[in-house]
This record gives sequence, structure tokens and C-alpha cells, in this order.
Amino acid sequence: MDPITINRKSLAEEVASKLQEQILKGAFKVNQKLPVEAELMKSFGVGRSTIREAVKILVNSGFLRVQQGLGTFVDDVTGINEPLFQKLKRSGSNNIDEVRQLLEMKIAEKAATNRSGNDISKLEYFLAKRAKALNENQLDDFIEAHINFYIIMAEASKNEILADLYKLLAARLRTDLKTNFEDTAVFKNTTDYLPKIFDSILRQDPKQAWYWSAKVTGNFTS
Repeated sequence: MDPITINRKSLAEEVASKLQEQILKGAFKVNQKLPVEAELMKSFGVGRSTIREAVKILVNSGFLRVQQGLGTFVDDVTGINEPLFQKLKRSGSNNIDEVRQLLEMKIAEKAATNRSGNDISKLEYFLAKRAKALNENQLDDFIEAHINFYIIMAEASKNEILADLYKLLAARLRTDLKTNFEDTAVFKNTTDYLPKIFDSILRQDPKQAWYWSAKVTGNFTS
């Protein structure tokens, strides 16, 4: 097997990703034993510690299992046990955007029903910070305020699972937004529906909160 070229920014994770890709493409079948460490080291052009860490990542993800004295075997080609934060990290932007849209509409609806006065104060605070950052072309501050607005809205839904899911998603969203945009210009040229979402939550109108959230999810990352 020829050496595989990888991005060295996170060596063990990159090796794990490449090995996982080989498993998903059928290079290794369920219950098949992986090549020994020396062969994997040669294949990926990395050291023993990197191979061991990569294998550990895939064991924790449910793709591999280690049998003492026998070797490392393919356990599950679906990786059903892969932690959600890892799956979000490697998922394509289209999939992430679909999940984001669904979550944001639902948490807006639930927040309008269940929000407290303290939630309203926090939402108002981040909405103001967001507007200020937008006007001053401070992209990082804008993104942080925008994401925090949604995190507070998720908490205001009073559904812990929804809130936890959005917090997991937020880390990926933050990275995507900082990667895709250089300044706030595009957002100034886009109709801003967040004040309308805030107003719907303030008035405890879940239908309008859903409606305006659907509007913003349709254009925020386009």
C-alpha cells in the first residue's frame, strides 16, 4: 500500500479520518483484522504513537475493537457509537445547515411559550451586542453575539435536550461562519429577522416565532 498524504494539523485525527474512510468504503470488512502497527505506520507515514491514538479514536467511535493478544478488528462500519460532537465536526455543511434550521425554528417556538423575564433580558442584551458589532463591522463579535442569542433562546425553551443539542451544534456553526465570511457586509445586505423573532418571544407568540425563525434560517448562511 502506497503512503497516504494527510493534513498534519491534527495528525492522529487525520489518520483516524483516513482509516475511517477506508472502512466506510469497504477496504476492511466487519470483524476483519487491521494490519499490524508497523504496516499502518508505513502506510500513513506516521509514528507508532500517532497510530495508537488514531486507533483509540476509532475504538471510542465504535468503528474498531481491540482484542488483547489478537489485534484490532473492524467492529461496526456504521460507527453508531460515535460521539455526536465528533460526528458534527466531520459532517458536511449542508447536513449541518439542515439540522441548524430545524433546531432554530423549534427552539424559537418553544422559547415563545416558556421564556422567563430573565431570558428576555439576556436575549435583548445579545441582540443589542449583535447590532453594535454589525454596524462596527466586528465579525467575531457579531458571530459570538448571534450564536449566544440562539443559545439563550435554546435555554429559554426549557427543553434541556434541545438546549444541549444546540450548544453542541454552536461550536461547528462558529467555525463555519468564521471560515465563510471575512466581514459583516453580507449581513448588512440581508434582511434581519432576529428582532422580529425577539418580539415574537417577548409577546409569547410561538407561531410568529417559528415563522420569523424560518425566514432567518433561510438566508443567514447563504
